[in-house]
Amino acid sequence: MKKVLFYRRGALGDTLLTFPIFEVFKKKGYYIVAIGNTDYLKIAKEINWVDEIYSDFYKDIFKKDYELRIIFSKNEGFHPFPSERLWIVDYYFDLLKLEKEFSFILPIKDHIESPLKDKVVLHPGSGSFKKIPHFSLFEKIEEYLYSKGFEVIYLVGEADSWIKNFTQNFWECLDPLIIAKALKGAKLFVGVDSGISHLASYLGIKSFIFFGPTDPVVWKPIGKNYEIISLNLDCSPCFPKVCEKRFCLDTESLFNAFLKFLKINKFFQ
Repeated sequence: MKKVLFYRRGALGDTLLTFPIFEVFKKKGYYIVAIGNTDYLKIAKEINWVDEIYSDFYKDIFKKDYELRIIFSKNEGFHPFPSERLWIVDYYFDLLKLEKEFSFILPIKDHIESPLKDKVVLHPGSGSFKKIPHFSLFEKIEEYLYSKGFEVIYLVGEADSWIKNFTQNFWECLDPLIIAKALKGAKLFVGVDSGISHLASYLGIKSFIFFGPTDPVVWKPIGKNYEIISLNLDCSPCFPKVCEKRFCLDTESLFNAFLKFLKINKFFQ
């Protein structure tokens, strides 16, 4: 059996953006051993896109025979980030000379008793506070969606405990696989550039994602049912050297851009 060893460390969003590589090699009949964050990789294992997952290079793993060794690291193998403004999935596929034939929806079954089922899920959090607008943006969105008859709930993940200081209307879960199964049944999703937003888009949920200092060209999610809301300022993208004022995450401007998009596309009509 042909085996491939894959290594790429990163947060949830970074990891999800590598899943198309797993899918393509699995279609080619490879047995895939993946090394990275196992909490995230177990989503790929759940759908049989990887066979073994590990958190690090254990000696016996590395000594095994592999048809291919795909290492994304600043120290060896391929550099984990493109040197130009290119969608990172395209970057991966170009480096590995793979045909870009992969799914845009994760084949995960929803959880029938999900607390998020048929609700609009709001997720204002991210692993970096530089990406997070003031919570008042989501309060405005919450109020607007309630006025349209939607049931709204906040999602609190592994980096989001601060959200509980602003609302009691939340569901908290720290397991990415359980979140994926619960999120699958949501009606809509609204978030910022984060791993959870990448997950929502990849699950096929209609998603609205706010981008401020980060680059949507490089870091856009996988999916075909998402919309990126950005002010497209001349100074953007600037991440990680973000200015103090962060005009790109101005609450009123982003909320108005959100409403404008809904109006132009007659979303709630």
